[in-house]
Amino acid sequence: MKSTTFTVRVDTGVKKRLERLAKSTGRTRSFLAAEAINEYLEINEWQVAGIKRAIASLDRGEGIPHESVKDWVASWDSANEEPVPERS
Repeated sequence: MKSTTFTVRVDTGVKKRLERLAKSTGRTRSFLAAEAINEYLEINEWQVAGIKRAIASLDRGEGIPHESVKDWVASWDSANEEPVPERS
């Protein structure tokens, strides 16, 4: 894997924690920081993509009206529990 270098500013406490973790794991600070950034990107890219897909589906009119969902949730655990609302 080809890599590049860039600088990032962190709180001094974060740097000390990173140094301690690097020492106790036998890894470099750089390795641990790169791993943390990769994990952050995996989580956030997935979430942002999901949000964009959801917004696009709402823009296409594929949502469920708020009142329908609200009434359905309010009916949970009652004798008159309503069926799952349908998309509009």
